[in-house]
Amino acid sequence: MISRGSACPRCGQATVSIREAVPWCAVCEWNLDTFDRAGRASEFGWAWIDRGTYRLAARLNRQQYAVLVDRPLESSGLGLAGVLTAVASILLTAGVVVLAAIGVWLLFAFPFPNVAVVLGVAMIGLAVALRPRFGRLDPDLDVVSREQAPGLHALVDEVAGAVGAPLPHVVAVDDSFNAYTTSVGLRRRRVLVLGLPLWGALDGQARIALLGHEPGHFVNGDVRRLLVTQPALTMLGNAADLFRPGHSSVGGGIIEMIGDALGRMLSWTVSRLLFGAHLLLVVTALRDSQRAEYLADEMAARAAGTAGATQMLDTVLHGDAVLQVVRQSCRGGAGPATWRADVGRSLTAAADRLPLLRQFSIRERTSLFASHPPQGLRHRMLTARARQDSRVTLTETRAEQLDAELARHFERVGRQLAWATD
Repeated sequence: MISRGSACPRCGQATVSIREAVPWCAVCEWNLDTFDRAGRASEFGWAWIDRGTYRLAARLNRQQYAVLVDRPLESSGLGLAGVLTAVASILLTAGVVVLAAIGVWLLFAFPFPNVAVVLGVAMIGLAVALRPRFGRLDPDLDVVSREQAPGLHALVDEVAGAVGAPLPHVVAVDDSFNAYTTSVGLRRRRVLVLGLPLWGALDGQARIALLGHEPGHFVNGDVRRLLVTQPALTMLGNAADLFRPGHSSVGGGIIEMIGDALGRMLSWTVSRLLFGAHLLLVVTALRDSQRAEYLADEMAARAAGTAGATQMLDTVLHGDAVLQVVRQSCRGGAGPATWRADVGRSLTAAADRLPLLRQFSIRERTSLFASHPPQGLRHRMLTARARQDSRVTLTETRAEQLDAELARHFERVGRQLAWATD
């Protein structure tokens, strides 16, 4: 998996490589930010564009890390990217309101019937199609009420209190190797979702870190969760889909064919322009989102200690191997207590490789469209700062009690993992 190559031209140490990737120096990080076309999925379809956007993203990642590493990681409200996103949201929403108002005016401005009515109805319909969406609770989530899992809710309350985060309105579980928070609806109801394969694989302090990190997004100014920024992140993308040309009409004369071709060309051009503007806004917002991730990691360290937070990051970084360990445990009929023990042994066995995997993630996870900084930079940010002790401790006994509350959900997910193909 890890191979060593020729001497680094900068410091003379042997270069390293993982999975046949372009080699780099683990000591001075020479060549680490090199664009490795063979090891990356294409984002735009043109190598020269992918190379340019990768280099821009790598430079922005390094600059952001350098700016934040020596500063207190405290929420200071919206940054420049967040302000630009909010302004764009206000302008887009105002545009849709004006569009709807003109449509209503056209309905009544002239004696009926008239062509203006058709235009007015079309403008109102377009305004409805382009209206801001504020999300809704995923109906496929398994919502876990306080009555069903009092211990879990009590732990969420305790960790939220330790880091100064508001409580989620909804706690739910799913079958993903993930965890996330979101805010839905105009009232921005806070939702915390724990993916049971990840939750079951984490030991006590890593679980505390996860609970410190995710609700931290409710107070770190993450633009993805704010009401005022939602229109900018969704409206132009919806408009681009709306104007995307459909299938060509079949049959008809030459005039119809020319008209269809011109209409499709105009529609495609408008759709691409809207999509380009959407990408620009998303890329701008994601810069601020990455800053928010560093702050959420800091809150994870406050709750679980630096060791617990870094272990949580390493478990996610080693995700494919961890999920394979969990899957094997499920096939043996074991529950989450065994998952944790097996994953702990797997991470211990991989301890010598983890520093290189963290470095490799700096190259592998760099993208203008990444909502998170690379795990290697996140781990480095935590260890470069003053070490923190845990404010909340989760013993194995208490962890097993939490697992018992979710036993029905763990059994279902365990069956799914046991039958899943590798």
